[in-house]
Amino acid sequence: MAKKDDKTNVMRILAQAKIEYAAHSYGDGKTALSGAEVAAELGQDPACVFKTLVTVGRSGEHYVFMIPVLAELDLKKAATAAGEKSVEMIKQKDLLPLTGYVHGGCSPIGMKKPFPTFIDRSAEGQKTIFFSAGRIGAQVEMDPSELAALVKASFRSLTTGA
Repeated sequence: MAKKDDKTNVMRILAQAKIEYAAHSYGDGKTALSGAEVAAELGQDPACVFKTLVTVGRSGEHYVFMIPVLAELDLKKAATAAGEKSVEMIKQKDLLPLTGYVHGGCSPIGMKKPFPTFIDRSAEGQKTIFFSAGRIGAQVEMDPSELAALVKASFRSLTTGA
């Protein structure tokens, strides 16, 4: 468990909801690493380390997608999941004002406002998954079904070639 002052907003939300999680840290806490580097730093299979991607649909609505760090988001599958004609990644400069998170530290938990969230179906087969704790250098590990219940996410096939 992280020291009290090391807790991120994500960890506080999980604790408040009485959801079990494990906190993990990596790197220097300042430099954003690639997903593969994060998985290696944590000593984890990249299939259970997830990245959080924020998109905008043709309607102007925003959507959050969580996929394994080595996978690529299939924009057609993402659009279908969201009920949109198309979706595209938001511009990096729009991430902080929209979500409250920086690139490399974006978490599906604790965004400025809740957005429809989708988790790649591969998470359903995992006992736990790792994802950003809302700050570069911090990850949380938890049961994906508890994450889905907390952020009202659904599991879908979201990646290319899957």
